[in-house]
Amino acid sequence: MPNDRKYDIVLYGASGFTGRQTVEYCGQFAPSGLRWAIAGRNRSKLESVNSAGADVLVADAQDDNALNSLAEQARVVLSTAGPFALYGTKLVDACVRHRTHYCDITGETPWIRRQIDRHHAQAAADGTRIVPGCGFDSIPSDFGAWLMARHVRDQLQSECVGVSAYFRVGGGINGGTLASLFHMLETNQMAIARDPFLLDPDPAAHAAEERARNADPTGVRYDEDLKRWVGPFLMGSINTRVVRRTQALLGMPFDYQEYSKFGSSRTARSAVIAGKVFESIAASGIGRRVLKRLLPKPGEGPSEKVMDGGFFECEFVATSKSGRRARGILKGQGDAGNRITVKCLCESAFVLAQSAASNAEVKPFSGGGVLTPVTGLGQELIARLAKTGITFEIL
Repeated sequence: MPNDRKYDIVLYGASGFTGRQTVEYCGQFAPSGLRWAIAGRNRSKLESVNSAGADVLVADAQDDNALNSLAEQARVVLSTAGPFALYGTKLVDACVRHRTHYCDITGETPWIRRQIDRHHAQAAADGTRIVPGCGFDSIPSDFGAWLMARHVRDQLQSECVGVSAYFRVGGGINGGTLASLFHMLETNQMAIARDPFLLDPDPAAHAAEERARNADPTGVRYDEDLKRWVGPFLMGSINTRVVRRTQALLGMPFDYQEYSKFGSSRTARSAVIAGKVFESIAASGIGRRVLKRLLPKPGEGPSEKVMDGGFFECEFVATSKSGRRARGILKGQGDAGNRITVKCLCESAFVLAQSAASNAEVKPFSGGGVLTPVTGLGQELIARLAKTGITFEIL
């Protein structure tokens, strides 16, 4: 990457609900000397959120010339502008074209698949790191699973054959997340998203037995390891695909699954039923129109009190080939979809910017491509997240 970039980081989509939080976060916590700017399609909206007095760049998501100008000025582009299938493709094109590192908060796995097919080979050849999924989807899952597998290998001296993740989450949801979900439903992408190995280098290479073991859970059961009731985790169909791509890129295969954990069978069953009712309503055009009127719209989200009072906790159970098990926990304060997502995304951008400036190698995976949080950001992110209160511990 050329060393004459004007900005270390450009925050794209800065006037949206999550984008505004990234502006605030960078204003408070950007490393000393970091040069950053904000960007989007509407100058007046950008100026209204520019509390830090950053430079403002105007670039519509469909304007190739403006996006080229943006990408060639930055070491890293951070994007919160979703749905990414609508507003992310040309931006990633520009980043790959100009060898600019990129990170975002998408959970749109079919769109990520298209970026892999479109850009992985060129980005790998150029050393450009394109890292989708740097929010709550899917940093806790990706790093937690990798750290558990590494612990089994290094401390238990065995091969990791399986990791299960059990989530508890409290907080709110913003309109941008819902808009991405509705867009996937409206464009018939959900069937594509059901492939458990969608993001692998070769999704078709997995046998039926392996697919069955890694299929998304659908029901409620009592987990003997946890002594708790568990059911499907809302974001599991996103996170598991990302974790499996990490495994493939690192050559560390193991079965991986995610669950929500509950205090009683009644609570678990109620949550599963509520999820199925929402899914049924959202699957129809009429249902989506009703939901769009009732739920937060793009640019809207929970109150500061709800975001500050939220939390997430994920317990990991890893199984070794020798039969021994290990437990770990990754947790943080603040609601997952906003506070945790913003911390994860901004710290990811800081890692990319600093490694680009120093040409530092990212471990455990060197080089570029359309990557995952673990392979694109490496160990440096763990230490940065710990300083924000997002911590991992082997139990």
